[in-house]
Amino acid sequence: MKPMKEYAISFVGLKVGNHNFEYKIDQTFFDYFEYEDFNNVAIKVDVLLNKKATLLELHFEITGHVNINCDVTNEPYNQNLENSFDLVVKFGQEYNDENIDILILPHGEYEVNIQQYIYELIVLAIPAKRIHPGVEDGTLNSEILEKLEELSPKEKKEKTDKDIDPRWNTLKKLLTDK
Repeated sequence: MKPMKEYAISFVGLKVGNHNFEYKIDQTFFDYFEYEDFNNVAIKVDVLLNKKATLLELHFEITGHVNINCDVTNEPYNQNLENSFDLVVKFGQEYNDENIDILILPHGEYEVNIQQYIYELIVLAIPAKRIHPGVEDGTLNSEILEKLEELSPKEKKEKTDKDIDPRWNTLKKLLTDK
């Protein structure tokens, strides 16, 4: 997959210190990754780059929402997202991204591409169980919920002594006799 140029941060010309970068993520970003779970995306990514003499520190903050389908009703809804991530970029002999928090770039590199980190940060912020807020508070009316209610087991009535076979009563006497 060819990297997207708008997510490449060129750090060679930057002075030592903090630098802010802001990205607006929409559905085309996820189309590029061929990720089809989202109906619509509106996310803002703030990246704070702290350039030091020997390394780079990146702090990612995402806020916004994605429109996804509920796992229970398949109704679309907006899921609010907030997440953050810290990444340290060091320089070494060869490229190495085995450690989740540390990226090692070869000496002589002049930019770091953050598109994969943004993608993973957003996808991992989605809850494992996607439940429409209307399902949780009972305000959502849908055919699927009505059908689930219709097919759910009803409350069983408690058995009374009249419902019990009289032959067992003699055995119950044995429990109380000492």
